[in-house]
Amino acid sequence: MPTPVTLIPGDGIGPSISDATVRILDAAGADIAWDRQVAGMAGVARFGDPIPDATLDSIKRTKLALKGPLETPVGEGYRSINVALRKTFDLYANVRPAHTILPNGRYKDLDLVLVRENTEGLYVGIEHYIRVGDDPKAAAESIAVVTRAGSERIIRYAFEYAVKHNRKKVTIVHKANILKFSQGLFLDTGRMVAREYAGRIALEERIVDAMAMNLVLHPERFDVIVTTNLFGDILSDQISGLVGGLGLAPGANIGINGAIFEAVHGTAPDIAGKGVANPSALVLAACMLLDHIGDDARATRVRTALESTIREGRTITGDLGGNATTDQFTDAVIARL
Repeated sequence: MPTPVTLIPGDGIGPSISDATVRILDAAGADIAWDRQVAGMAGVARFGDPIPDATLDSIKRTKLALKGPLETPVGEGYRSINVALRKTFDLYANVRPAHTILPNGRYKDLDLVLVRENTEGLYVGIEHYIRVGDDPKAAAESIAVVTRAGSERIIRYAFEYAVKHNRKKVTIVHKANILKFSQGLFLDTGRMVAREYAGRIALEERIVDAMAMNLVLHPERFDVIVTTNLFGDILSDQISGLVGGLGLAPGANIGINGAIFEAVHGTAPDIAGKGVANPSALVLAACMLLDHIGDDARATRVRTALESTIREGRTITGDLGGNATTDQFTDAVIARL
């Protein structure tokens, strides 16, 4: 039986790169039954809702989704549709791999994975203004929520990921030297979890500002990185930049009862509809989906075809230094399959 997967093409360049990704997976023989749904501005246009019930019902049924970039409508009650989806399905682990694909880059043979806590921290959205005198917005306060349970499950996920993928080290990134309670709880929980993996996976601790510097100076020293929500948001984009940018950056949002795979770049409205977008990030996200459902061999075939096409440099999109259209690039990847 085909595996049912919810497909949310998204906004801007989303439909174009989604079609390209589906074409490549079909050519590779992936046994997937796509259930096309809408969200973002496409959801507003069709249903008057950026997260339509039909889309949520589909994800509840399939427990798997592949998603293009979404635009959050202004004034619709959501800080971010992506955050809303993660909270709705309790997708607590954001997994962002970054490895070298482009030839002649600054760094060679990088292979990093950042695991970001997805549901707590500053992004819980507990904020309010504080009145001082006649000024109702004289100050603002944002509260970070870090729990032992939330910290344990994300750090355990990082160590289990390291074991499953034959990794050697997990680096816990924190700011416990200043935020002694919230970040201190995260770090203490990490040390507790790490003891269970002693002798199998090495533990390293890094303060976030030093980590940001060392990712530029010596990124090859790191393997699996785990951190809280805000720090993970920042560092995941940084490691994408080390290997060529967000156009080559896939992401996975994993929970106990569901998973959403996505291109982490934006909707790129300046090139939407022009047929020149690079689908690589979404294709690589689809490969993570294939890995997730146990189709590892096919995921490897698609990754190899994609990366070989990029490294050859003959048929690549403008952001990669070429002049190929989305369709031409997709055809080149399929030809390599």
